[in-house]
Amino acid sequence: MRRACAAGLLLLAWTNAADAGRTYEGREAVALRCSNLLSITAVVLSEAGEITKVERDIMLFATVSILERHVSGTRAQKKRALAVVRERRSVVETLEDYKRNAQRCLKQFPIN
Repeated sequence: MRRACAAGLLLLAWTNAADAGRTYEGREAVALRCSNLLSITAVVLSEAGEITKVERDIMLFATVSILERHVSGTRAQKKRALAVVRERRSVVETLEDYKRNAQRCLKQFPIN
């Protein structure tokens, strides 16, 4: 599980120490939650052999696309905000969140 979180954070390994933290609300907060559920689920399913590496990479691409297109701020700010989202939910809770909300997330935050 720790490995899944680390892999997701590596996906977003953007840094800029000069950026101040910020709080996301509303639609942007939902986009962060959607990015989190997609990235964690992609890594967990891939490690379990439930999806291929290509499918994992597509899900991770969707994660980054949602962050880039639907969340404002610098990459460092988004990375910190995503870490906060990850701290609030266990991997099991995130997987349950995926089951309930993945389709809605992809409709609400299109990547094409």
